[in-house]
Amino acid sequence: MAISQNNKPPLHMILLLILAGESIFILPFVLARIFRPTVLDVFQLNNFQLGTCFSVYGIVAFVSYLWGGTLADKFKPRILIALALFLTALGGLVMASYPSYTIMKILFGYWGFTTIFLFWGAMIKATRVWGGTSKQGRAFGFLEGGRGLVAAGMGTIGVLIFSLFITVDLDKVTLIEQQEAFRYVILFTSLMVTVVGLLVLFFMKTKHSSEDSAPTAVTKRTTYANFKSVIKIPSVWLLMVIILCAYVGYKLTDIFSLYAKEVMLYDEIKSAQVGTFLLYIRPVVCVSIGLLADRSRASLWMILGFITMLIGGVFYATGIIDAQMHLLFFMSLIITATGVYAIRTLYFAAMQEGHIPLAITGTAVGVISVVGYTPDIFVGPVMGYLLDNSPGVTGHQHVFVMLSIFAAVGLVASLVFHRINTKKNSQNK
Repeated sequence: MAISQNNKPPLHMILLLILAGESIFILPFVLARIFRPTVLDVFQLNNFQLGTCFSVYGIVAFVSYLWGGTLADKFKPRILIALALFLTALGGLVMASYPSYTIMKILFGYWGFTTIFLFWGAMIKATRVWGGTSKQGRAFGFLEGGRGLVAAGMGTIGVLIFSLFITVDLDKVTLIEQQEAFRYVILFTSLMVTVVGLLVLFFMKTKHSSEDSAPTAVTKRTTYANFKSVIKIPSVWLLMVIILCAYVGYKLTDIFSLYAKEVMLYDEIKSAQVGTFLLYIRPVVCVSIGLLADRSRASLWMILGFITMLIGGVFYATGIIDAQMHLLFFMSLIITATGVYAIRTLYFAAMQEGHIPLAITGTAVGVISVVGYTPDIFVGPVMGYLLDNSPGVTGHQHVFVMLSIFAAVGLVASLVFHRINTKKNSQNK
């Protein structure tokens, strides 16, 4: 089944996908990325414990990617996405009660189910349909860039809400006052996720939407047959490695707000502003790279992205950036983030270049993601261990050494992906 350019879903479809695609991850991930020092304080966790919560999420997601992908090939994306948003928002009410560490781990496991099993494959497939045969870079660039803009906007509002409810100097604020201020951030986020779910439910449906069309012969095949088809495609295996390495980089962007506090000696609000600034880089990079990729090939820009990510990682790994080097801190942050976001934009856009059929997109996304997103399981605890056992700049250096190693591996995988698909395209001409 080819991707048709006819009856392409209208603009509001991609806008809803953008809203849904980031809103669903704000509670489990974005808040901790922006407010990491605050999250550690208000939930009374250390870095390893927070990493363990992310690991529980990753373990549930590991199974959910595989079976959720096949679900996306059988049911309407609109229903799956809306249900996922509603259930994720409910988890925010639990989070706002400041539960015990044990309940937090259960909550993150619950979010692993709601955000992945019901949501992930449906979002990727709907985006791929919207992009058509020749605009995959644009589609995923808009999706990822728009998601970054949503996260940045929500982050800015979150920082504003948090600062409004902190009525004393930050060095005098009590734990109770911190918790009360951050509770409003959590509740606001939960409300926004619910609103987006309602918008998806009522408006992500058109007369010509592909979700309302009859299943094709391919999608009626057994799940087992779809798996067999997917694992025979060389690009699937390479994308597993590419996504794994890129996602390690993305997970490690969580460290920048903590770096700002522990190494650059910023206060909690300024550290959160650094995390928010990082999110504003994302839409600029993603939309630009997506448009450029449609003029050439996604794999070329992934190669460049890994090179950039490696350069940024090496800067931080040397340990030369200290509290006096504000300009170098922000320059290195921009370089690292640019590489990370460029690759993140393109690895699913590259499915078209990798000759992965549309009809089994959900299954392919599930199989690729099972390996590609395993950093959800191991990066959090490893990063927490490195930071807790080597306080200050040394722990951060160790984390960026890890980023640099994965960037190098991803670069090799991208080069191989580019080579084999260039050869295949030449043979098909």
